[in-house]
Amino acid sequence: MVNKEELLPDKANRRCPLHPKEILELLGIHARNSDRFLESLPFSLNDITAGSENELQAVVEGMNNNVDLPITIERSNYFSSIRKRAASGEAPKGVITDLEKFLNENTENVWENSWVRFPRRTLCQFANSVFTIDLRANKNDPCAGLRTDADQFIFYEYGEEFIRIPVSYLLKLSLADAIGSKGAIPKLVRRTGERVLRHFLNDNISPETFSLYVVPLRPDTGMGRAIARETSKRYLLTQLLTMYANNKFLLQARGQNVKIYFSARPPIRQKRLNKIIPDSFYRELFINPCLSGWNVGEAKYNYMHLCHQVLSRSLRTAMGKLHKANIIASYTAVLSNTSNISLANNGTHLSLGSVRLSSYLREDVSGFARLYEKHLGDLVIKIVEHFLPLFVGTYSAAPYRMDFTDFRPEKALGFLPHELDCMHLQMIWRKWKKKAHVKFLGKPITPFGPPWLGRTIRNILRLKGDFVPDFRLVDYFMSLLSTDRSPVLDGTLGNDARLKKDLADLEIFDVRMSSYLLYRLREFNTMGFSGFEGRYYSLFLSLEDDMGRAADLQTLVNALAFKYIAEGDVTHFHIPDDPTIESERRQIFFGAAIGIPTFYILKNTSNLFLKKIVTQTNMIHHSRRFPGYLQICHVEYCRALAKILQKDAVDLIEMLNLKETMEDLQQRLENPGRYSVTGKLTREILNELNAHSPIDIMANEFNLAAERYYRDSLRKHHVAESFRILKEDFDKRCATSSCDEANDHQEAIQDILQNRNMQKFLTAVRNDVMNEVASEDDLRRLIHLMLINIDYDMRQTEMVKNIS
Repeated sequence: MVNKEELLPDKANRRCPLHPKEILELLGIHARNSDRFLESLPFSLNDITAGSENELQAVVEGMNNNVDLPITIERSNYFSSIRKRAASGEAPKGVITDLEKFLNENTENVWENSWVRFPRRTLCQFANSVFTIDLRANKNDPCAGLRTDADQFIFYEYGEEFIRIPVSYLLKLSLADAIGSKGAIPKLVRRTGERVLRHFLNDNISPETFSLYVVPLRPDTGMGRAIARETSKRYLLTQLLTMYANNKFLLQARGQNVKIYFSARPPIRQKRLNKIIPDSFYRELFINPCLSGWNVGEAKYNYMHLCHQVLSRSLRTAMGKLHKANIIASYTAVLSNTSNISLANNGTHLSLGSVRLSSYLREDVSGFARLYEKHLGDLVIKIVEHFLPLFVGTYSAAPYRMDFTDFRPEKALGFLPHELDCMHLQMIWRKWKKKAHVKFLGKPITPFGPPWLGRTIRNILRLKGDFVPDFRLVDYFMSLLSTDRSPVLDGTLGNDARLKKDLADLEIFDVRMSSYLLYRLREFNTMGFSGFEGRYYSLFLSLEDDMGRAADLQTLVNALAFKYIAEGDVTHFHIPDDPTIESERRQIFFGAAIGIPTFYILKNTSNLFLKKIVTQTNMIHHSRRFPGYLQICHVEYCRALAKILQKDAVDLIEMLNLKETMEDLQQRLENPGRYSVTGKLTREILNELNAHSPIDIMANEFNLAAERYYRDSLRKHHVAESFRILKEDFDKRCATSSCDEANDHQEAIQDILQNRNMQKFLTAVRNDVMNEVASEDDLRRLIHLMLINIDYDMRQTEMVKNIS
């Protein structure tokens, strides 16, 4: 009989007293019990739940005298001050000239991340009450008064009260209005709508939404496709709320047309503006006020200011690392502007949860303590990180054309100096210069001196720069690198706090910020479930096909990691907690994002798990430039990973019904130009330009074409996909619902449609939505129908949880 008290960790000692395999045996998971072994593993059959968080791009189309962003800039104290200073000769005239060009030379009339302004009278009573509550300093305390910045969101014009808010918060008010207008609506619709309100976040810079319910991943529901379909329907709801707001709140009538869509990279014009205005003014214009999602919104708003300030400072400290790695000769006068725009990058975070692990931690009867969750979780993360190159460009991407003038290491390498050690940073930069189109007489050249000199060199020598498959993964701070004394994944409690303290002392990070990792543990004590979050997804062409398959693969790799641990094949000893070892495996991931064809690892690396992968890899060469290192082809490394999955996870693939996913992965690896997301997105962008290669196009032209494609063609593609999924769901559920459910939902549907045929209505309104001409009433009806569909999904999820 096991004495569970003896197994609990000593609070004075953060280290786990048990071997990882022994922790799983404590939970009744025994590799020798072959009959039940696989099914008892965390993240195996019927044990997986999923949720996603999606960051979206918002724009407001309209003339500069109608849209909030140019109006706010022109009326700002900064604009007035800089104009006077330029006129008196106290400031360079170029500053005000550049700002005036930004305001007056916007030929497409597209204003990225602008706020909107509209009459308060357009809000229904319920939406108005939601807005009033969200203006409180503390939403839970009616006596707390208003936020100190409440006057930023209300103004008067011609004697009428107006509301001024970011687009991300507009979505919440739009939903509140849609369920609060036009008299009585079915109680089911109102109840579901009120639950959904909190899933529209007003955070960071871009609109964010997160899963409306926890999605079980099971073979009978399509595994990863289930979370992709939830994401797709949530995206459709976002589109409908946007169009509804354009109509109901008189935005279009007042010269403002809002669009929201998937786009991973910061907009070109916003980057341009960031270069010509101060940090503080940039934050004032673009950091969201966090009206929705937090009880004390101003505290979160201040936190987002902190993040921007810290990341801007972090780029400056990166110069020292570049100098140490002999990549730049001096770091005193290279960056003309250290203001950081990386927070405008958008991605998808996909979280997986284990019902089994969450249950053990919730019931606290198995002896499975928080320390054991941490010890296992850190080891799983280290194993999974070796497989992450399979995802980059394969399932998501952010194609980017880098101009020669931007090919300065201090700009191109982004946050990599804080994510890799000097040796791997040096290797990546050398390989990148070799790959890029920056050679003259066979030798790579990088820009130097003032910007005009870089442009002159580019034009005379016809240097084109480079094309990067997923620049978001380079431009954003993706993962903190451990220090010698504070490893972040050694399985001990508080290791992330100790690392943040070290990095704060080095002016790289701040202890108040959340830890950045490619694959992050979601601890039960904090999140209410035990699982992991993948933070490396950029842009999907198809949510169902690309995100769904990616979720399958993430699930498989996660389950395989636990299988390795349960069988005793991998422990923390096999993947040492050393910054160089950490950097060694992550350089493969970042190299894939850049599109570098090869990488180097030490021949005698102490990472035994990486050694195992290398033994399965073809086309390995001893490096002559770096003695003691092996040169490995990225494509061959990914093929080796796929081979290992086919061999070591064959039983999991069969159990989870992932054979088609593995066939799809093989197809993407063998013919990336046709089947990978990088290949497909690039092809679509080039079709817009009638071109054959990104390198044949000027960088600015390619990147602007990409933004147009995401804003129009890809947005419509995602809407069409979402409509198909919604229609399929209604068809299926009408045939399979129980009598009580069918009556409940059918009555609500008939109440909304007034005895109109639903399929005919969906077909007709689909065309109007695709053409952006749907009426306010039809949009409201469709929003209500979607809420009915969401309620059905929520009930089904609860049924599955109860059965489990």
